[in-house]
Amino acid sequence: MLTRTLSVLFLTANLSLVLGQSKQIFEFTGQDTKSVSVHKMNENIKYENQGFGIDLNTDKNVQIVKHSRNSSLYSNKPFYFSADVEEGNYKVTIHYRGLKDKTIFSTVRAESRRWLVDRVEIPKNKKVQKSFIVHIKDRKIDENNVVRLKTPREIEKLDWDNKLTLEFQGENNIESITIESIEKVTTLFLAGNSTVVNQEHEPWASWGQMIPRYFDQGIAVANHAESGLALSSFLSSNRLDKILAVAKPGDYLFIEFGHNDQKEKGDKSGAYNGYTERLRLFVNKFRAIGGYPLIVTSTERRSFDKDGNLNFTLGEYPAAARKVAEEMNVPLIDLNTMTREFYQALGVENSKNALVHYPANTFPDQSQALADNTHFNTYGAGQIAKMILKGIIDLDLPIRKNIINYKKYSPKTPDDFTAWDWPLSVLSSELKPDGN
Repeated sequence: MLTRTLSVLFLTANLSLVLGQSKQIFEFTGQDTKSVSVHKMNENIKYENQGFGIDLNTDKNVQIVKHSRNSSLYSNKPFYFSADVEEGNYKVTIHYRGLKDKTIFSTVRAESRRWLVDRVEIPKNKKVQKSFIVHIKDRKIDENNVVRLKTPREIEKLDWDNKLTLEFQGENNIESITIESIEKVTTLFLAGNSTVVNQEHEPWASWGQMIPRYFDQGIAVANHAESGLALSSFLSSNRLDKILAVAKPGDYLFIEFGHNDQKEKGDKSGAYNGYTERLRLFVNKFRAIGGYPLIVTSTERRSFDKDGNLNFTLGEYPAAARKVAEEMNVPLIDLNTMTREFYQALGVENSKNALVHYPANTFPDQSQALADNTHFNTYGAGQIAKMILKGIIDLDLPIRKNIINYKKYSPKTPDDFTAWDWPLSVLSSELKPDGN
């Protein structure tokens, strides 16, 4: 009993030390160091043993490879690395080591499948360093209030635990991973529904989790969207309060709602009733803290009539959002118009390639065929993210200078679906996101 008690005390103290550090270096080279911020990872590599390390039972996919003078962490299979951290923005730096016999490529995502690094090239015998920004959030607003998460799915998401999780895809040979707290970045807060949220499982995806890849280290993306939410339920679950508690002057708030607002009943239902009132409330409250709100019209549903014409499925809601933006002098990205152009460019059948349309058994544990005309797959979500970037550039917002890895885009001439390359995450589910 004494041994167990001492072990628990040691682990608790170790986790407290990890959480309290503004910079942590996780070293796989095996080299000796006396720095308290450096954690040697050449032996004990499992997360559950120490609050940092290989996570989600993927330790079987990695190995420590010995070299003449040091070692590295190698894998040609997907794996997850996690470290306990507190809420905030973090700069993550991956130190890659090239192999002797071939060039390799690494893709990195964070938390609930946020896309951050796409096929970074590590040439033979070369060392490559890649850095990016990850936002970590928790439920706490103040001593008396928390965000009310949806159970059970949201509570189980990687986005809401007390650690920073990195998902590695491709082939990786890593000497070290550095995670350091950073304050001097602009944060883009996202408020929305299932078309915006970080979808944790394949094959579902939304633009909010794809867009971080297109920003440099001056931008952090804090996605507070959740499936099934309307403006009213975003408010009642304390999510706007959470954003206002952590946002700072100069940050941005992207607001996209409409799909679930359509279903509301009662005195406040309707596009030109409670919906517009709440949009104004979001705008006013975020402006009050010195932030910059931005309204985004809802993505159109894929709905064609028998003659191949695209239906209008959002009713008056896109027009209502445009009206609020004009009246309050708020920048507007007209995603509804652009997604309509996108579907029409692809056509009735090819537009299915942008949404979750798959025969049974395409993914693990998917016994039923999937045919969803609201929720996007990774290709579709990636195209929507480019529409948001196009909107930022067309509006000439200051954050356009932070956009990287982006070429001129038009939804009327979308990227070729057959050229889309997305290594599948380990986590998959046939469970449809809330909302339609």
